[in-house]
Amino acid sequence: MDRRGFVTSGMAAGLAGITGAGSGLPGLIQAGSLGRVGKTLPDGSVKLSSNENPLGLAPAAREAVVDALVHANRYPHDYRGALYDALARSLGVGTNNLVLGAGSTEILQIAVQAFTGPNVPLVVAEPTFEDVPRYQRPFAFELRAVPLTRDMAHDLPRMREAAQNGGRPAVVYICNPNNPTGTLTRSNELDRWIADAPETTLFLVDEAYLEYADDPAYRTALPWIERKRNVVVVRTFSKIYAMAGMRLGYGVAHPDTTARLAEFVIQNNPNVPAAFAGLASLADDGLIARSVAVNAESRAIAHQTLNELGLEYLPSHTNFIMHRINGELSSYIGRMADLGVRVGRPFPPMLGWNRVSFGLPNEMDRWADALKGLRRQGWL
Repeated sequence: MDRRGFVTSGMAAGLAGITGAGSGLPGLIQAGSLGRVGKTLPDGSVKLSSNENPLGLAPAAREAVVDALVHANRYPHDYRGALYDALARSLGVGTNNLVLGAGSTEILQIAVQAFTGPNVPLVVAEPTFEDVPRYQRPFAFELRAVPLTRDMAHDLPRMREAAQNGGRPAVVYICNPNNPTGTLTRSNELDRWIADAPETTLFLVDEAYLEYADDPAYRTALPWIERKRNVVVVRTFSKIYAMAGMRLGYGVAHPDTTARLAEFVIQNNPNVPAAFAGLASLADDGLIARSVAVNAESRAIAHQTLNELGLEYLPSHTNFIMHRINGELSSYIGRMADLGVRVGRPFPPMLGWNRVSFGLPNEMDRWADALKGLRRQGWL
């Protein structure tokens, strides 16, 4: 038996053991599920509550993970150099512009805790990706939340006022496209602020959904990193590369800034399978196009369904959509779950809206049927 045969047969045996009686994980893991795609769970329900890529790991990345298992007894430092090199080439930056983390969330945590302080407020939109304010909460630092504009963009003039701190530093978090709304903030407006801002204002620009956005008003903030030490662009392998469970993300910034961030990073990251999968994903020239195409097809089903039901929705530049509901949100979430469709959690203050993450087109058909069923019952 060759190495891959040995590893995969061992993995199947291990999974069979995990899913046996008394494992504590009934229905979560099944033997032979390594190549399964989509968001339909073993219990038959479809999980549209998390912004995960339904295509799953790219085939080459799956093979890379299997290859990586024979190195799992090793510490990661001998394996991450190749990932740094490949990622730097793909972005057109130097390796000293990069810092890796356990998903983009670790980079965000590092940046918040490295640069905020007792006199350094954290300025965020409301609503936005809620983990960032959470990373500030263990400390007695000031959080300044600014509501989105009427068209659900970041209110940059008001955020700019909130960041003015008597000449002292401030940290500004911009999630663009924004989660949970899926909406864009025009890049030229953000660029003007970055150009004018003192270097004591740190811009933390979260581009987790960059690859899904094709609006001409949107572009990456990456060009700023060589000119400005106060811009950190944060990205992830979780979304377009379908590696949410592998936990691999990165920050891109001026070398002086990455050196500061590196002081807060755990030393043994990323894990070996994640490094192998990341390398394979970067080398897959068609992966991004496949993910974008499936996402567009599922988004079209969502648009058609919501239009048919007369439910307002926000323009989505991501792999999810935020739409109006009629009625109480928790009741809606529960009723959809009863129909086998898990939809998004509440995102205050938008409690008259629900976020649904895109699955495969056939899974979006199930969501559409469930939605129409609630309408027939007079519940939507």
